[in-house]
Amino acid sequence: MNSISANLNIMIKASEKASKALIRDFGEIEKLQVSKKGPTDFVSNADIKAEKIIIEELKKAKPNYSILSEENGYDEQKDKKNTWVIDPIDGTTNFLHGTPHFAICIALQSNKEIVSGLIYDPIKDEMFFAEKNMGAYLNNRRLKVSSKNMIEECLFSSNQEGVKFSNLNMRCTGCAALDLAYVASGRLDGFFNNNINLWDIAAGSLMVKEAGGVVNDLSQLENNKINIRAASNAIYDEMLKNLKNF
Repeated sequence: MNSISANLNIMIKASEKASKALIRDFGEIEKLQVSKKGPTDFVSNADIKAEKIIIEELKKAKPNYSILSEENGYDEQKDKKNTWVIDPIDGTTNFLHGTPHFAICIALQSNKEIVSGLIYDPIKDEMFFAEKNMGAYLNNRRLKVSSKNMIEECLFSSNQEGVKFSNLNMRCTGCAALDLAYVASGRLDGFFNNNINLWDIAAGSLMVKEAGGVVNDLSQLENNKINIRAASNAIYDEMLKNLKNF
């Protein structure tokens, strides 16, 4: 990549700073204070601390941008056209069980369109990022979606509980953001989920598109009730046929 925007640079620095605290907390998960938000929804002081660090760094650089975050909701500022979209830990349940598969997610929504996105896996030190019309990258290596076109050879992921797809080779990883990053990098061929939150998929949806994949139109959906379908161009239509009752 020739260069990155000032906004993406801000996002990278914020994620790197928050990751230091997360890595420390991950090494001491048995000491974390944890509460339950719902049947499968946990929040820990690690989430809250990481989000606070990210927001402080972003506000320091862009004090007038609005913010939509998992723990604090929508914080409207003077600049309503530009909104940071933040998930401090996507894959919190993995994190709290000592499973090293979670990520920091930050995206920039400008005029209701995601124009920049970052997904950082601090344990593996994998920084996925994308900007509109500039491509998608993993640690500065350009990403391209899978070219497989036989559905039986493909690997799909969904975090939708209790749903089985007999015709699809499935995984449930517990981290939607990394699922989308993996679709963008060709590690997975497709991802789908219903009623998911914008902060879980904002960065990843841009990544898939910038890596040559296809994502359904999310613009008319509510921020916390998004039905997402993402896959390589070669397999997208075939995947949808298998999801007709989903």
